[in-house]
This record gives sequence, C-alpha cells and structure tokens, in this order.
Amino acid sequence: MRPTFENKFCEPEALAARAAQSAKKRVFTNGVFDVLHRGHVTYLAEARALGASLIVALNSDASVRRLGKGDDRPINTLEDRMAVIAALACVSLVTWFEEDTPLNRIIEARPDVLVKGGDWAIDKIVGGAEVTSWGGSVHAINVQFERSTTATLAKIRAQHK
Repeated sequence: MRPTFENKFCEPEALAARAAQSAKKRVFTNGVFDVLHRGHVTYLAEARALGASLIVALNSDASVRRLGKGDDRPINTLEDRMAVIAALACVSLVTWFEEDTPLNRIIEARPDVLVKGGDWAIDKIVGGAEVTSWGGSVHAINVQFERSTTATLAKIRAQHK
C-alpha cells in the first residue's frame, strides 16, 4: 500500500489538470530541496500561507547536476526528495522539471502566486512575467533561518575525513 502523501505526486504531463483542481489561490515554488532543513520547511510554510494550495516543482537529478552544486549532488534522488516534500502538510502537489528552469511547469500550473527565496530579486524570478501577465503576483520570501545544504555537507565531510 502506498503512503497517502504519494497522492501528491504529479507527473508533469498531468500538472495542468491537477493544478486546475487545486484550491484557488494557488502558490508555486521550485527548488532542489536535497537535504531538507529548517530553512526549507520554514520557507515552504510561509509560501503556503500566501494561498490555499502549494505546488512545489523539484529539479530533476540531471537538472541539479547542471546547477554546479557538486559532482555528488543531489545526495537524495528525485523520488526520495519528492517523498520528503510531499509528506509536508503545507504542500499540496509535487512535480518536477528536467529543464534548467521551471518555466514550463509554471505555465502549466498557472499559479496565482509565484514564490522564491529572498535571495532572488523579483525581476529575476523565472516565470514572474508570465504570472503577472495573467493577474498573479510574485514574491521573494525573506530567509529566516540561514541554512545551506552545501555548507551542511561540507561540515559533515570535514568531520569524517
């Protein structure tokens, strides 16, 4: 029997239909979310608070490798990252993208609110122009807990040399 949180998994091909069934005001965000930490979960909860449902698009494993985060990244596979994100109560749907940006998923999900972390300038957020063109809004959420998966992995590696 599948865990119920896996019902939140959404193939990219089904995203438009599933998102349309989601509660209005749909919020969309994306990221790697490789080794989940307090900064991630706080950010996701704050993103969800901007609407009635939260759609999270994860970088595929190949997309993560192209980001230049390190040869051994992601640490967790896409399937594992999806399971962890889907298990969070604040998340409504989890999908993924193979491309370098989530633009196609944003267009398919047609969110009312597009969100990224505060380290992103609003005018640099991929999909921002599209979301505002259909009347949505774009937000950069301030980082409350300065955490970094890359820094955490470096600390672990240093302790185990």
